[in-house]
Amino acid sequence: MSIKGQEFIRKFESYCPQWLAEDGDPVGLHIGTLDKPIQRVMMTLDVRPEVVAEAIDQKIDLLIAKHPPIFRPVKRLVTDSPQEKMYADLLKHDIAVYAAHTNMDIIEDGLNDWFCEELGLEVKGYLVKTHERIYKKLISYIPVADAPRLRAALAKAGAGEQGDYDSTSYTSIGQGRFRPKTGANPTIGKIGQEEQVQEAKVEVIFPETIEHQVLQAMYQNHPYEVPAFDLFAIESPLKTWGLGRIAELPKPQTLDAFAAHVKKVFQLDGLRVVRPSETEPEMIKRVAICGGSGEKFYPYALKQQADVYITGDIYYHTAQDMQSAGLSAIDPGHYIEELCKKKFVEKFETWKQEEDWDIDFYISTINTNPFEFY
Repeated sequence: MSIKGQEFIRKFESYCPQWLAEDGDPVGLHIGTLDKPIQRVMMTLDVRPEVVAEAIDQKIDLLIAKHPPIFRPVKRLVTDSPQEKMYADLLKHDIAVYAAHTNMDIIEDGLNDWFCEELGLEVKGYLVKTHERIYKKLISYIPVADAPRLRAALAKAGAGEQGDYDSTSYTSIGQGRFRPKTGANPTIGKIGQEEQVQEAKVEVIFPETIEHQVLQAMYQNHPYEVPAFDLFAIESPLKTWGLGRIAELPKPQTLDAFAAHVKKVFQLDGLRVVRPSETEPEMIKRVAICGGSGEKFYPYALKQQADVYITGDIYYHTAQDMQSAGLSAIDPGHYIEELCKKKFVEKFETWKQEEDWDIDFYISTINTNPFEFY
């Protein structure tokens, strides 16, 4: 089944929603349009001229990137510049570009979880909380015969998701009483006469972010002219998300051994190590990790009693501060985030089977790492 770009992105955002990105992070559609059929989708870490040339050669319709191509405002579109010419090339060849950045880092079963998986670490929690979501409860009173249709519609709208379960609800049976007044158009009963109906009390919970969809589903699938319902916020469950991960090794290792393990797993030519003391070997058990450039979060690694912090682009003076604080750190570089290419295409292929899509998925083969080790 061929689909439009909007349909694919709706599925993508149900897994990696934009609202989980950090404030000011320019995620979402950057170039082109999603209002078109798509046949060929490519996953990339960066959008660089070489990647764009590859996408043109592969006749790609939609490019999904980890790093937003327009991170700061573009002041001029002069095609004499290779970086700006690529924007024109993308538009000329009708290639849409969509970016998922920090939301890809924060989601459950996202990039930081995949790092831990590759390193053989057991995830214990996140490094720093970034988002929380309040849940609400809807209680609707409806004739017993109409309750199954209502429950199905509410589940389709997203209500009733709890942990690894969906379509959860609770139903009890009771007596509903009402008297239609002049001007009413009752589904059951007559004007001026008190009516008693056996009703189902259907209860569901849902995240507040989908309140509109849930209420719309109730109104569209309720037989009463004026549906009777209660809606209120509940303190629990409260779902939270965070950036980075706190994890543990199966057994302690020296800092040197663990650094060698990181280097091997990510197939690196080299990495940088911050060692707070050279007097004795540091033993590593509890690990904090944050992909990309996460040096500013190192105080949270200390707060969570991590033995080592893995992140990229550690600044010279920040490394000195880590040393002074007694925190070991490993800087494997920013490019280890390329893991997202393989992992997301694996998910795309699963979605393709589930949704019966007629789409081909590609992993960009271009190495966009600007650094080499000698």
